[in-house]
Amino acid sequence: MAPPSWHGQAVLLLLLVPFATAIGVNYGTKGDNLPSPATVASFLANRTRVDRVKLFDTNPDMVRAFAGTGIALMVTAGNGDIPKLATKDGAAAWVAANVAPYYPATEISLVAVGNEIMATADKGLITNLVPAMRTLKAALTAAGYPKIRVSTPHSLGILSVSEPPSASRFRDGYDRLVFAPMLEFHRQTKSPFIVNPYPYFGYNGATLPYALARPNPGVPDPGTGITYTSMFEAQLDSVYSAMKKLEFEDVEIAVGETGWPSKAEDGQIGVSPAEAAEYNRYLIGEASAGSGTPLMPKRTFETYIFSLFNENLKPGPVAERNFGLFQADLTPVYDVGLMKGAVRTFAESPERAPSKAGNAGKAAKKHDTEVAAPPIGTKAANGSSKASASAPAPSSGDDAPLKATGPAPSGAPSEGDSTDDKTPVEEGGDAPAVASGPAGESSKTAAKKTGSGEAGTSPAQAGAASEATNLLIPISSVLTVALSLALHI
Repeated sequence: MAPPSWHGQAVLLLLLVPFATAIGVNYGTKGDNLPSPATVASFLANRTRVDRVKLFDTNPDMVRAFAGTGIALMVTAGNGDIPKLATKDGAAAWVAANVAPYYPATEISLVAVGNEIMATADKGLITNLVPAMRTLKAALTAAGYPKIRVSTPHSLGILSVSEPPSASRFRDGYDRLVFAPMLEFHRQTKSPFIVNPYPYFGYNGATLPYALARPNPGVPDPGTGITYTSMFEAQLDSVYSAMKKLEFEDVEIAVGETGWPSKAEDGQIGVSPAEAAEYNRYLIGEASAGSGTPLMPKRTFETYIFSLFNENLKPGPVAERNFGLFQADLTPVYDVGLMKGAVRTFAESPERAPSKAGNAGKAAKKHDTEVAAPPIGTKAANGSSKASASAPAPSSGDDAPLKATGPAPSGAPSEGDSTDDKTPVEEGGDAPAVASGPAGESSKTAAKKTGSGEAGTSPAQAGAASEATNLLIPISSVLTVALSLALHI
């Protein structure tokens, strides 16, 4: 046999280096058929490569279930807790009630203070957000838990301009008053600035290859000369550019939520188990490769996939209930390499009728097909008109509508507080654009309006609540396959 190619040797070298990338999944519970927390924790620990889980509250049964599993948790303090957390006594009491009983048996790695607060339009919560983060961190340290990080997730509605990435900036009025002190907190505490980018909410039929990072002509950024072929990378670089304008480009960025549904309204293009698997495989590959983005080369991003389960009680469009990696019976909806051992997906089960999931295995082949992008300047549907069911409309910024061909981030639906109200609220000046509930899982559709700007109300936009359970996947599982392929080249 001929000696391995250079690529094969490189893969072999990587296999010899211990390396793992933090990939997580949001664990939401809006279903009446979901397994118990203890069953879920045991399943994730023993049968999957999941290493991290993101919860949308501090449910005692859920937090306790992960004790001794080796799975790290991101837990969430409800939006309604923020005013109390901004006080020394309130923060200390919260730590005593929600951390002390479980830590360190349960590895709580990060506390998220609320969810997508900047999209709530609640000036009281927004004003208290950074003080609450500071006070909670001080309370954790005083209680003997200095390693627990503190952050807060954001929809891309925090950006007033999101395309091209080099022109991105935070919303006027909040850049210096909120984000500068928040980013200073992150720098001082070495904690991540968490964002929820969703290419799913920014694509249409013509830009599907760009959203899924398939071969495509790319979208140029005149400001840097970079041509983006991945909407996800463009979204992250937009956040980075906004941070850089405030001189905080050194602060770590984490992805709190991102995903792709496996089912949506009839006739909607780009949505099936095949596309969902394709996007999440791409995401895992990006995180595992550690190659970063055009503006952040070689950076790694702690990333949480949305979501762990298909949740049958979520209101709204079909997609809202179909972002899960697993069915309620713990059967994978599709395989992205997270299971230990052989995998039989939900769609492949013999007792089920054939479905589009059968194409999941062909997803990789789609990368071999060149797809032309629409002409630059094609405008997406905006908030004043609904997008067709076959094409989720990209969102737009305050200043100009987001173009379907641009690398603009979409405003991701927010999976924050315990509200299922996904009705977008109109943007007003420099105020946040989306109203969200008090605490828990917030609506992705509502936040869509705040990210890259106004959004249509297409199924894709309304169809994704952002709950993410963290999955950590050893790079060796990916590289083993790569090595096998390389040795046969």
